This record gives sequence, structure tokens and C-alpha cells, in this order.
Amino acid sequence: MTDTSSIVSALGAGSGIDMTALATNLATAQFQQRTERLTAKSETLERQISAASSLKSSLSLLASALGDRVRSGDLAVTPQIASASVATVSSPLGTSGSGSYSLEVLALAKTQTLTTPAFADATTAVGAGSLTFRFGSTSGSSFTEDAAHAAVTVNIASGSNLTDIASAINAQKAGVSAYVAQTPQGAQLVLKGPEGAQNGFVVEATEAAGEPGLAALAWNPTAGGDPARLLSTSADAQFKLDGLAMSSASNTTGTVAPGLSLKLTGTNVGVPTTISFSNPVKNISSAMQDLVSALNEVTGDLRSATDPVSGDLSRDPGARALKRTFSELGGTVVMPNAAADAPRTLSDLGLAIERDGSFRLDTARLQATLDRDPAGAAAMFTAGLYGVYATFDKISRAASSTGDPGSIAGSIARYQKQSAQVSEDTSKLADQQERLRANLVSRFAKADTRISASQSTLSFLKSQIDAWNSQKN
Repeated sequence: MTDTSSIVSALGAGSGIDMTALATNLATAQFQQRTERLTAKSETLERQISAASSLKSSLSLLASALGDRVRSGDLAVTPQIASASVATVSSPLGTSGSGSYSLEVLALAKTQTLTTPAFADATTAVGAGSLTFRFGSTSGSSFTEDAAHAAVTVNIASGSNLTDIASAINAQKAGVSAYVAQTPQGAQLVLKGPEGAQNGFVVEATEAAGEPGLAALAWNPTAGGDPARLLSTSADAQFKLDGLAMSSASNTTGTVAPGLSLKLTGTNVGVPTTISFSNPVKNISSAMQDLVSALNEVTGDLRSATDPVSGDLSRDPGARALKRTFSELGGTVVMPNAAADAPRTLSDLGLAIERDGSFRLDTARLQATLDRDPAGAAAMFTAGLYGVYATFDKISRAASSTGDPGSIAGSIARYQKQSAQVSEDTSKLADQQERLRANLVSRFAKADTRISASQSTLSFLKSQIDAWNSQKN
């Protein structure tokens, strides 16, 4: 309390009225309607933020769960190999295969490995200048340069040792890697090229004036290079797919058949292994049932939120846009790159929409699609640019776009801004109310002081009159 209000309260004042309580009540009454309006608006905004946030979160969880299911691989036609020691198999993104293949790996792709003469210590200065790598095929004492593969020159700084040279080569990132090996003969620089027959290499040295030594690192089989320094020769991978001879510069082959790529890891000469493709038909039916259930949960929340009478988002543009998107899901083309007779829409996978906007699984339509084109149905469950997952991920991202005022996230941002303004207005109103209360307390205190003084005068006059009356008697 202020000094003045404390005095008034202590006196019980000359008027006998609690002036502090009176000031508080009058100030409260003055601002009550505006305070109640702001409180109601704040509560409405909080409900709208909560409802919109819940929808956004549900969409994000749906898309995330669907993505996890797709990435698990059990909804796609995936290749499987009987002998895992020979190769790992996969389908290039957005493709699928069928049938079976035999695979016989005759030889793995190899890299050329070259070493240098031994040095007493890895920290001994070797020289300065540059090393140039030329690429091509190496065979015995011959080297045929690949004109399409540009040579690489690495500058070697003054005073460099083997460790420095290895670092300079690796920093060039030109396909040749280097490290220093400590052998019984001493420190040796080991150089390794990429896999593939055309990725062999020779080394040319250019020495800086006054700092010789790099010439010891040069190597070329056609110029008398020590054959003992060539530890392995680069080579292509050789394999047979269904008996058809194939080769690859790398053990990672790329696509060798529809929906099939290989990473060769071992050989099985004379003992071909089998590659087959999984059948995800049962998993697709289960996944579609789960998707319909999840969609109906989101749709139920959306229907409640947009109810024209009781819905907190009945006039919300983001919620209305989402409702329109859901109503069009069945006919949405999710595989625009599919063949003309392949499944392309969610309705092809059995997604049907009821009159009230809820979803159901048309099992007959789904089964007809799976019977007609199981590979096409499986291809719709991909982590690529198109498909079931990409469709719902796009819906979730659109709803989460704060830059779009017509999205769910745009609505949340708008409601949060309005809520912050309401909080600021409420704070200002409370300050105004407090100033009015304090002003009233001060004014009432002065009035009560005057009333008290008047009552003291009245009491004095009354006592004088009583004294006069008693003297007359």
C-alpha cells in the first residue's frame, strides 16, 4: 500500500468506508468488460493454436511413419542373393525387378598399388618439385595411356619428407591415395589408384633446382621402372549374369538388369549363385490398411476442428485447404512416371473416400491391382520423388510451411502473433487499471481527510452546544 492508502485504511477514515477496497472495485468495474473480452479472445486463440498444431503434428507423424515403413524395404520388390559372400544386391532408386538370375563372379576389380624405394625415416627430406600421375593400363613392361583421363600434377614443397608428400597427394583428391608404411627395409610411400583396368598409373618427377631427390619416386615400366615396386595391377571385375559375360571397372557395377545393381565382394568360379526378387503383396495390403486407419484418425480431428458450429478452426484457411487435399486423395496421381497400364493413383491401391470424408480400404480394388501388376504396386512404395510416401510427405511439408499464409503452419503463426498482441493489450489494460485504482485511492484519501476534519469540527460544536444547554438548565 501507499502511505496515503495506509493512513486511510488505518483510520477506518472519517467516513467509515474502506476507501482502498472502494477504489479497487471501481477500477475493476471500469475495465471489466474489456478485460473479459481479451481473456475470451486469448482462450480462443490458444484453442486454435492447439488444434492447428495437433493437425500439423499428426500429418508429420503420418508421413514419418510411412517413410520409415517404405525405407524398411518390405513394401518393395527387392532383390535377394543366395550367397551373400559373393555380392550384395539392391535396386536403383525408383526401379524394381522381377524373376531370377544366376551370378558367377570370375574376378573382382582391383586397384594398382605401387611403392617407392625405402628411406631411412619417414621424416627424412626427400626433395622438392612436382609429381605427375598419368593414367591408363599397365601390363608387364608396357603402359598404354588413357587419353580421356587427364594427368594430375602434385606440387611438392621445399624440404618435404614422405609424410608431407603423402599429405600433398591426398589433398589433391585426384584418385590416387598415399600413405607411409614402415617396413623392415625402412619407410616406403605406398600409392593406390582407383579400381579398373584403365586406372593404372605411372609417376613422373620434376625436381626443383638445388633440391634433388624426387626422381627416386618416379616409376614407368616402359622406362626401366623396377617391376618389384608394382605390388598389384589394376583390373576390371569379370562376372557372368545368366551366363552372359560382363565386366565393370568397379566392384560396384551399377544397373546390370532391370531393378538390379551389384556390389561384388567375392568370387564363385564354377558355382553360380541365384538372385531372386521378394514378393511384398501381403505387406502392401497390411500397409494400406494401416494407412487408412491413420488417415481416418487425422480426418476425425480435422472434421471436429472444422465443424461450422463448434470447431475452433471452422473458418481457418489452412484447415480448409487440408480438407480439400484429403477429399482429392483417391484420384491423385502419385506415379506420373509410371507406364500407361501401371497403377498410378491411391485409388488403384484401394483407397476409397466415403461421403462424410472418411476413408475405407476397397480390398477388391487393391487385390485386383496386386493380381494384375504386383511390381507396379510395389513401385509406388519408394523413397524417391514420386509414390505414396512422397505424396504424404508433400502434404505434410505444405502444412508445415510457415511462408504460406494458407497453410496450417501459416495459421499457427498468425494465431500466435494475435495471441502475443492480446497479451500485450492485456498487460497495457492492467497497467491502466492500476493507475486508475491508485488515482482513486489518492483522491478518496484526500476526501476522507476532509470528512474527518469536518466530523471533528462537528463534534466540537456539538460538545459546545451541549455545554451551553447544561448551563441554562
